[in-house]
Amino acid sequence: MSAEWADKYPKATMALLKAVLEAQMWCDKPENKEEMAKITAENKWIKTKPEAIVKRAKGTYDYGTGRVVQNSPHLMKFWRDHASYPYKSHDTWFVTENIRWGYLPPETDIKKLVDAVNREDLWREAAKAIGQEAAIPKSTSRGVETLLTASSLIQTIQPAT
Repeated sequence: MSAEWADKYPKATMALLKAVLEAQMWCDKPENKEEMAKITAENKWIKTKPEAIVKRAKGTYDYGTGRVVQNSPHLMKFWRDHASYPYKSHDTWFVTENIRWGYLPPETDIKKLVDAVNREDLWREAAKAIGQEAAIPKSTSRGVETLLTASSLIQTIQPAT
């Protein structure tokens, strides 16, 4: 939602945020994975078979090479591990990448832009309102954000000699 809309309709903004946070918590519960997969697989969303979603939601990955990983810690996350928290470090990384790829001018004031659009204050307020104060991260940064690029993957697979 835009800042203008959020400021004009603060009650609706908070109601929407609380609903999204509660939905994220619901999606993370193991007992809801099957239903979540059925809902999101519908044509109006992902348009696939629920089986294509539920395995990954439960942490099962079939790499198509005969290698199947069960109970992967890399399963889909919606709430846990601060998955939905609007970290300023994420925003900084995205803006930096947009500058690098030429979508934003090099002279973009990254901090100013991130501070203008990141409304972690609203996320925190919504989390508190639904009794999730313990889920609020202590910092607005996860630290240095890195991207797994093809070159870094190749270096990982075939280290320089």
